[in-house]
Amino acid sequence: MAQENAFIAVIPARFGSSRLRGKPLLDIGGEPMVAHVWRRASESVASRVVVATDDARIRDAMLPLGAEVVMTRADHSSGTDRLAEVVDQLGLADDAVLVNVQGDEPLIPPRLIDQVAMRLHDDPGASIATLAEPIADVETLFNPNVVKVVRALSGRALYFSRAPIPWDRESFATRPEWLETDAWLRHIGIYAYRAAFLAEYRDWSPAALEQLEQLEQLRALHHGHAIQVALAAEPNPAGVDTLEDLERVRALLIENS
Repeated sequence: MAQENAFIAVIPARFGSSRLRGKPLLDIGGEPMVAHVWRRASESVASRVVVATDDARIRDAMLPLGAEVVMTRADHSSGTDRLAEVVDQLGLADDAVLVNVQGDEPLIPPRLIDQVAMRLHDDPGASIATLAEPIADVETLFNPNVVKVVRALSGRALYFSRAPIPWDRESFATRPEWLETDAWLRHIGIYAYRAAFLAEYRDWSPAALEQLEQLEQLRALHHGHAIQVALAAEPNPAGVDTLEDLERVRALLIENS
């Protein structure tokens, strides 16, 4: 049985990114990007921080830093599938909690890693926990690259979409001040999972809604699993998807050093 409120931070680090090949090893201030993520995760209260990778180059870069590395298969379609393999390799109990810390988030605040894990511990009936933040402008609301979430009074997710949900049928977005009501939330892609859920997830085929929206979390909702959504305790800086993002992060780290 897992220790009360304990969790493991897992950093999936895949070498073959479609946009930036070898992204986890891109240099930021003299260290690979994944090293910055690992250091941030190590500042959380996680009982263990694991880098899960499919590439020996990433392993060889992280071991000298003292990181724990688990080598996983190269054919995983998502970070969630990679976490499921980590559960098997580490022999984790069904009630173990794992936080998926994206390998391209070198500025992620450790406090958010702790928060999402505690949110899952606080709702024993949920299989997943994640975070969101209020949307403050109309452009973000209508951007299909920004994932929106609506939630119930309990905090559990009702639906995730790339569309601007909820939809105001009378006069949508003609009064930007309505955004101040927190009715519209932007999903932040950090997840805490129960190990038992991950064992189930790997056997499911992609759901129709998941394929339409290209949102992996809809597979869990399709199968009736609850996702708890908390408002982020602090802003989460954007990750690295492009070369422009990489230069922005490099500049921020120099500025804050």
